[in-house]
Amino acid sequence: QVQLVESGGGLVQAGGSLRLSCAASNFIFRINDMGWYRQAPGKQRELVAVRTFGGSTNYADSVKGRFTISRDNAKNTVSLQMNSLKPEDTAVYYCNAYSRGLDYWGKGTLVTVSS
Repeated sequence: QVQLVESGGGLVQAGGSLRLSCAASNFIFRINDMGWYRQAPGKQRELVAVRTFGGSTNYADSVKGRFTISRDNAKNTVSLQMNSLKPEDTAVYYCNAYSRGLDYWGKGTLVTVSS
């Protein structure tokens, strides 16, 4: 069964850094896009960053210059380096994999940024 497992969330002070990691397993076909979404309390889930198999990236405007997404295609892993964190970055972060027309999701990891 396809599985996405995130790690690396936690509590950090504003201005600090965290690194999220996600490992995808049991995918038979190539994962086209891997990325991160987040959902803050009372808000809709939103794209944070995504990286295609070919290496193209897309970031939310709110995280450009602060977050960096990286990916290992051979290992089916994706990471998100988050620097200069702000209280408004507080959310549950979800790993996403898009393959053969389907979206797959991890269970999420909580990131809390204190002011």
